[in-house]
Amino acid sequence: MAGFNPVLGALARGPVADWLTNPRGGVDERALRDAVHGKIVLVTGASFGLGEATARRLAHAGATVLLVARTEDALREVVKDLADQGLTAHAYPTDLTDLDAVEALTARVLAEHGHVDVVVSNAGKSIRRSISDSYDRMHDFERTIAINYLGPVKLVLGLLPSMRARKQGHLVNISTIGVRIPPAPRWAAYQSSKTAFDVFFRSVAAEAASDRVTATSIYMALIKTRMSAPTKTFDNVPGMSADEAAEIVCRAIVDRPAKISPWWADVAEVATAAVRRPLEVVVSKRFALGRRRKEQR
Repeated sequence: MAGFNPVLGALARGPVADWLTNPRGGVDERALRDAVHGKIVLVTGASFGLGEATARRLAHAGATVLLVARTEDALREVVKDLADQGLTAHAYPTDLTDLDAVEALTARVLAEHGHVDVVVSNAGKSIRRSISDSYDRMHDFERTIAINYLGPVKLVLGLLPSMRARKQGHLVNISTIGVRIPPAPRWAAYQSSKTAFDVFFRSVAAEAASDRVTATSIYMALIKTRMSAPTKTFDNVPGMSADEAAEIVCRAIVDRPAKISPWWADVAEVATAAVRRPLEVVVSKRFALGRRRKEQR
């Protein structure tokens, strides 16, 4: 899951709702090949889910893909499978919560490949836990901020200088629709860490544009992967497969828009700003009611 907010649970379910809820992807095959053939693309969180699907899609389009993830065995399996198909892929096992390891990663990548054309910042961690269950779990916040904010920041700081020097490059941030809609109960650690990187990323984009480095923020809704599976409330909520979400990433790389988001996000952002306090009261009361019902069982 790249991100989701329970507010979406109020939407109707089914194919039409799925189409309305999620941002749209899909690109012309020739356009994708023209955009990435012979290019060096680094994808984080590439051993499973969206990261793996994106790396596979780009490799088949002719990119040299650099796969970054903590799970080394799974990462090397993906690379081997791609190599067996005659495609070019390299594994870079790295724990992005270790900032020294991220620094070593960027140094090694630049030494071995000279530059990176596209960075897809996809790796992330989701935690759904109420504050009352988090009083003695400061490590939940430390973990999410490490992988969702500090690690990606360090990666950008390591690779952006060469992009700016070459006057070309593209950054893609796999963000969450949770950044653009009101905070929800149980998501304090996740939403705050993703919001931090979103603000950093857009600030960097404003500066890097002068050196012709482009950036795209993708505000994903629900992606049904192993990351979202433990949250059973997502089972009946509209969502995308990893392959469907990968097509949105491909669109970002080909078209290079500043953002890709569900159509309703802009409307929701404006509307909720106008009714912020009443909405917060409603959400708070619903959470309290649900908690009481749980305690009475």
